[in-house]
Amino acid sequence: MGGTGGPEWLIREDAGRPVLIALYVRQALGIRSPDELPPLRGIPPRISGRSERSQALLERQWREFWALTVEPQAHPSPVPLDLVDGFGVYVALPTEGMDELRDAIQPHADDAVAYAEDAHSRYSRDAGSHSAYRAYASAIAEHERQVGRRAHSFELNVQVLPLAQRGVWWIGSLTIAVTDGLRGDIAAFDTAIHPIIAELA
Repeated sequence: MGGTGGPEWLIREDAGRPVLIALYVRQALGIRSPDELPPLRGIPPRISGRSERSQALLERQWREFWALTVEPQAHPSPVPLDLVDGFGVYVALPTEGMDELRDAIQPHADDAVAYAEDAHSRYSRDAGSHSAYRAYASAIAEHERQVGRRAHSFELNVQVLPLAQRGVWWIGSLTIAVTDGLRGDIAAFDTAIHPIIAELA
């Protein structure tokens, strides 16, 4: 995207199944981090019956898995990755150091994949009702008018997710999560995306 001969910007938007699955198992395992990111809608809250030490170990492994899922190129694994049974091609964990997480998430595979497929299908249907390019191009054009210069080149990944609270959150160095309801509200989304564009461009 962007004009030829000047700064370039690239925005990728999706409701990625791997991201949805990672958030589903986060709730299924009673993991709280990242604290600022709301839970997914439609999943009953779970209380962990594990010891504090076991839960802390799972949380640490899940955070590493989350970083690897959201921005795999920025968080390469030092050991090979292996697909986790039941999750198709959507979940791969390092072959070392994540045995506890692998064992804990496997019982939730069917439900997590079904939830992710349903949410992704809803996003795909809704995406047909609005132009992703136009939404971001308008925000960038407005930013350029405000600062009096062309936008700097940048990349941004946008995950449109069925979160229980409306808003926008940074979930990686180049990745934000936005609630599906907010993304579908043209005026509100335009207002919400402006500070993100201003920070990058």
